[in-house]
Amino acid sequence: VAVAGVATVSHSCVALATSTVGVAIIKNVLLGGITKGVNIFKNKDSFLQNDLIEKALPKQLQSINSILKTVAPSLLTKQKEYIAQAAAYTVNLSEPILKNAVNSLTTEDIQRIATGGQGTATTILKEKTQAQLIQAIMPKVDEKLNEFGIVAPINNALKGNNLLGSLLGNKTTSTNGSMLSELASEQLVNGLFNIIGDY
Repeated sequence: VAVAGVATVSHSCVALATSTVGVAIIKNVLLGGITKGVNIFKNKDSFLQNDLIEKALPKQLQSINSILKTVAPSLLTKQKEYIAQAAAYTVNLSEPILKNAVNSLTTEDIQRIATGGQGTATTILKEKTQAQLIQAIMPKVDEKLNEFGIVAPINNALKGNNLLGSLLGNKTTSTNGSMLSELASEQLVNGLFNIIGDY
C-alpha cells in the first residue's frame, strides 16, 4: 500500500508540474533567478562579493590568480575588477538568451525538472544555453579586457614562471587576450548559472 501511495504522489507531482500552473511556476522561478543574476552582474560590488561567482572560476584562472596573488596582488585586484566590469558590459547579451530558453522549455524539459530533483532546472537551462552564452559574450569580454589593457601586465607579471606553461596546457610562457577572455567568459556564464541555481 505504501509503494502504491508513493507512486500516486509522485505521479501527482509530475502531473501538477506539467500542468499550466506548474509550468508557469517553474518558469517564474527560473526567470526570478535570471533577474537576480542580472542584477548582481550589473553591480560591480555585488559581483565582486558574490561567492557563487568566485566558485565559478575555471581551474586555469584560479591557478593564474594564485600566482598573481603572490607576484602582483594589485594586478589581481585590477583583473577581478575588470572582469566585473566585463560582466556588467555583457549581461544584456546573456539575459535574452536565458529568458528565451526558459520560455521555450518543452514538456519533456518540464517532466525532467519535475522528476529530477534539486538543480535539474538549472542543469537543463545550462545544457540549452551555455555554449551559446559563451559564444555571445566572449567577443565583448575580449573587447573590454583589451580596452583595459590587462593582458600585457598579466604576461609581464607571470613571465618566467615555469608553472604558467603547465597551467595553460602548453609550453608557452604567456597568455593571450582570447584565452584570458575565454576563461573570464566561462567564469561569467557559470557564475550566472550558480546564482540561478541558488535562487
